[in-house]
Amino acid sequence: MFVISTRSFPPETGGMQNLMGGLANALLNHGPVKVFADKFEGSEVYDQSLKLEIERFGGIKLFRKYRKANRLNDFIKSNQNIRSIFFDHWKSIEKINDKVIEKVPTFCLIHSKEINHPLGSSLNKRVINSFKKTKFIIANSNFTKKLGIEIGLPKEKIYVIHPGCEEPIKIEKEYELKADKIYQDSFPKIITVARLDRRKNHQNILMCVRNLKEIFPKIKYVSVGDGEERNNLIKLVKELKIDNEVTLLSKLDGKLKNALLKKSNLFLMPSILHKKSVEGFGISFIEAACYGVGSIGGKIGGASDAIKENTTGLICDGDNIESIYENVIKFFKNDDYKKYGNNAEKFSENFYWKIIIKKYLKLI
Repeated sequence: MFVISTRSFPPETGGMQNLMGGLANALLNHGPVKVFADKFEGSEVYDQSLKLEIERFGGIKLFRKYRKANRLNDFIKSNQNIRSIFFDHWKSIEKINDKVIEKVPTFCLIHSKEINHPLGSSLNKRVINSFKKTKFIIANSNFTKKLGIEIGLPKEKIYVIHPGCEEPIKIEKEYELKADKIYQDSFPKIITVARLDRRKNHQNILMCVRNLKEIFPKIKYVSVGDGEERNNLIKLVKELKIDNEVTLLSKLDGKLKNALLKKSNLFLMPSILHKKSVEGFGISFIEAACYGVGSIGGKIGGASDAIKENTTGLICDGDNIESIYENVIKFFKNDDYKKYGNNAEKFSENFYWKIIIKKYLKLI
């Protein structure tokens, strides 16, 4: 049996939720899986549709953390057939009894921003103490591994295993037509699928769209995602007078999201460092690549693991609007976007869960 303890799990949406849901389903092909997860709206109905055994925990976050840890400690003690345990976050393992798990292969994932605390700070000490309990620390990129070493995690424990992705599915005609209605006869069709926060850098994308409109009069930019920056971005769209060129979509059917990805010409997410928040990898680049779409990402963070520069896309300086602008122009020069897209689709096959899960199993 495989055991997963996670704070982030479907049906809640987001990159971490997709990662932990994908990991659980990939493990299911190699044995039974027990998941300890937080409770969210709609989770009861969602759980009934899966072959996973899921135990949910609700209530106040602080108490929930202790209740989940106590329940997991008891479960491990009473089950001798556990092959390995996976934790999504250092806080998920923090209250676990180290004696209980010392004989079980344990994995704890690191992503970047959740460990990015000053060396010697109280949070940094908590992070280091939590990771003393785990056998394998899994970094989502080489950037995150380097960050982990810098903040004091033992280098010999850290392995880079990129997040996996589902293999692309055939897009139903209904959703293709909906995507066509949104894009209409535009070119280029540019998309971002990400939470609306400062790190994702939507504000600089919008300013670039305003400048790119002079070269590409039929440009269309679609943003899929929600977050605290939404109102600011709506205001910026109006100030820049690009209402016709920009569509901001919040909650969206997954099938329509995939249709929009497939119909696009460029996935653009030039992420930046915002306070302590930084992009550890960027699974969205790979999800776009699955549908034959190349990307432009930011130089800060782990995007360079998800984008092979000058092969599947380009890397720019997200803090520099001119750099984003010039790289978009370069991306479409001589119809190179087609080459990037074809290469990206082939590259994405390395990230299918059936490939990624073998890297975990090999460590076990």
